[in-house]
Amino acid sequence: MSLMLEEALNAPERVRGQLVRNQSVLGELGERLRSAAPRAAMTVARGSSDHAASYLAYLCMQSRGIPVASLPPSLSTLSNAPWKLDGQVAIAISQSGQSPDLVASQKALKEGGALTLALVNTPESPLGKISDVEIPLFAGEERSVAATKSYLATLSAAAQLMAYWNDDQTLLGALEELPDRLGEAAAQDWSSALDVLRNSERLMVIGRGPGLAIAQEAALKFKETCAIQAEPFSGAEVRHGPMALIEPGYPVLVFAPPGPEQAGLLELAEWLGSVGARVLLAADERVSQRHLTLADTGHESLQPLSVIQSFYPMVAHLAQARGIDPDQPRHLRKVTCTL
Repeated sequence: MSLMLEEALNAPERVRGQLVRNQSVLGELGERLRSAAPRAAMTVARGSSDHAASYLAYLCMQSRGIPVASLPPSLSTLSNAPWKLDGQVAIAISQSGQSPDLVASQKALKEGGALTLALVNTPESPLGKISDVEIPLFAGEERSVAATKSYLATLSAAAQLMAYWNDDQTLLGALEELPDRLGEAAAQDWSSALDVLRNSERLMVIGRGPGLAIAQEAALKFKETCAIQAEPFSGAEVRHGPMALIEPGYPVLVFAPPGPEQAGLLELAEWLGSVGARVLLAADERVSQRHLTLADTGHESLQPLSVIQSFYPMVAHLAQARGIDPDQPRHLRKVTCTL
């Protein structure tokens, strides 16, 4: 078993411990944020962490009604932007908390007046120390270069943060059941995707709403572990140009979990098939039996976690089926330092 697969399968238990251990810090932070009522928020992250930031941003905009922007670190590290951020919150996300550009950006945003939060997996990291509040991910050491359990831990921490910020008892209740639901998701059989993707060199990955962040993460994993040129798109944007790529047999992976986005994604999947695409549809069993099945998390905001939890084992097996070690992606290393 690859380290990537082992760590992906370990994610539900890591999330279980995290949700309990962070109740106090996030409960207090939620009260602080409700009292402060930030006018806007921003995120700073790279790679998988940036995809998790997209998920957090969507939940925040959806529930709080404030804009959330993803800031390029170069605005702080290269351009020295004159930040004026009183009444705003800055959220940095990193596995290691060591990247100089993220640390420098968070420091600049704090000096500009923002309340700074850091979601970090490594205790006592430079990023955590420079931030006003550190939210530990508690994913444990991740030895595989490809992030899996730390990504899921970031999503669950993001959902728990928003649940406490909004004092959302329904979401908090669903989070209590989340580890068991992720265990069910990890056990889903997606092996039928291997035959479709074993010899593929390119594909599209489609999601929408909070699920777009999952499509982005899946596309990255196809690239780094399988050497497949995968591109993520919102289901609302595919017909605005990307459809010109579709030819007979072109593989398209569509994530369509339960939620307000599902109907449009199912319609899109049917249309893609009608124009010749080879569609892999991930949806719940009540929709159809002829697809990659999803486990239900019991809450719309948490459905993306079920999707990526089922995806990770499949892509780890796909890498090996293509003769690639998913733990040692070409040219990559675990901690990337950029300026």
